[in-house]
Amino acid sequence: MKEQEGNSKISMQNQQIGKNKELSLFQAFIPVIILMGFLAYNIFYADGAMFGDYSNQYILVIGGLAAAFVGFFNKVHVVKMLLEVWENWRSIMIPIFILLLVGALAGTWLVSGIIPAMVYYGLQVLSPAIFLPASVVISAIISIATGSSWTTSATVGIALIGIGTALGIPAGMIAGAVISGAYFGDKMSPLSDTTNLAPAMAGTDLFTHIKYMAYTTVPTVIITIIAFAIMSFTIDTTGNADVSGLLQAIKNTFTITPWLFVVPGVVIGLILVKAKPLFALGVGVVLAGVFAFIYQPDILMSLSDSKLDSVIQAVFTDVQVTTENEKLTELFSAGGMMGMTWTILLILCAMIFGGVMDAIGALSKITKALLSLASSVFGLFASTVVSCLGLNVIASDQYLAIVIPGKMFKKAYEDKQLAPENLSRTLEDSGTVTSVLIPWNTCGAYQSSVLGVGVGEYFLFAIFNWLSPFMTLLFAAFNIKIRQLIKR
Repeated sequence: MKEQEGNSKISMQNQQIGKNKELSLFQAFIPVIILMGFLAYNIFYADGAMFGDYSNQYILVIGGLAAAFVGFFNKVHVVKMLLEVWENWRSIMIPIFILLLVGALAGTWLVSGIIPAMVYYGLQVLSPAIFLPASVVISAIISIATGSSWTTSATVGIALIGIGTALGIPAGMIAGAVISGAYFGDKMSPLSDTTNLAPAMAGTDLFTHIKYMAYTTVPTVIITIIAFAIMSFTIDTTGNADVSGLLQAIKNTFTITPWLFVVPGVVIGLILVKAKPLFALGVGVVLAGVFAFIYQPDILMSLSDSKLDSVIQAVFTDVQVTTENEKLTELFSAGGMMGMTWTILLILCAMIFGGVMDAIGALSKITKALLSLASSVFGLFASTVVSCLGLNVIASDQYLAIVIPGKMFKKAYEDKQLAPENLSRTLEDSGTVTSVLIPWNTCGAYQSSVLGVGVGEYFLFAIFNWLSPFMTLLFAAFNIKIRQLIKR
């Protein structure tokens, strides 16, 4: 097994999927069936709020308790189950700290004007002749900056839908372009919760995951942009893409200057020289705080009586900058470290479910059954893709489509001497991006509602989303950038 070095690595190598010869395949699936049953009830009958805002977390714990009862029946000691859960929790401490810094980064990048500057300059590339590919690029930029495909669609996405339909472009095309760009940015942004979740499940670090994911993601988005550029020649557009109101609202609220891009430039530079993630993100938070004092003093004073208190608020709690445009006000909000609480609790609860499933030997049994159908490396990748797609359909949640397959297949990738970034990349290529293609999935329902375009209308045009699983399988089939574990 590859030795993980430095604090920037996700130390999950001590975990082993437990073995229990007495456990049958049916018994191994009992906790999964109970988990899926609760999830289905929560989605279809309780409107996702069976246990309030933290329904998925409670359901994962219930699944863990069900697994524990199966373990008791098979005489697995409770201490073994608790120790496995503790090992799981211990292994994700660094990802949790990274998530907290990601929340702080989002808040400070907002009050310093970095995110508004990205929106401001991004909107200026609009032109009717290149509206569709430009929509992909703009959505990607905003999503990378915010780390949220949902926020991008609910703000800039709505604006682009309005502008595009005024130009005579079909709403399904525009929605597909927005979603393609938004999910590309969501995948590649270190601010994204799913981008942090996937490497945590697979056992690699955030920036290794992002760099390795670029191999499949960049070609996919290039193909997507080219496809939309070709579509642009097949439709007639009329009028102008007038975003002057949005641009003026941003300038009236923030001081916009290219100097603000120094901060993301420094963070990117630190990443390229292989600085530790905690250090790189920490520098980004501190520099953004300094730039907020220099360029956005009025914003800081509007949030609190003290500029320092405003920066501290942006780091730790929620902050919202009010503009004269309602949609921009929705965009210019961040939750700080507290905004990451939901995702952190989801990870901790997933570790309870996964840890008990490990300890009783259920994951070993299920994985063995799945892998018996596909013993090759390509078969392993294909099984992962199918599992992620299946969970997006059955569980109706992209987080669980990352968490459960990630935990189930981690040991199988290690056994085939495949580096964990292979798994984390596949989880994102097939779990994160396809959730929006399922009408009853939380992502599909949200995007359809916010953009006012049905999933059936935008499905074909969400090119990036349905092409991503094929791209990851193509790379696996031809053994392209399939990294092996390094033996030391």
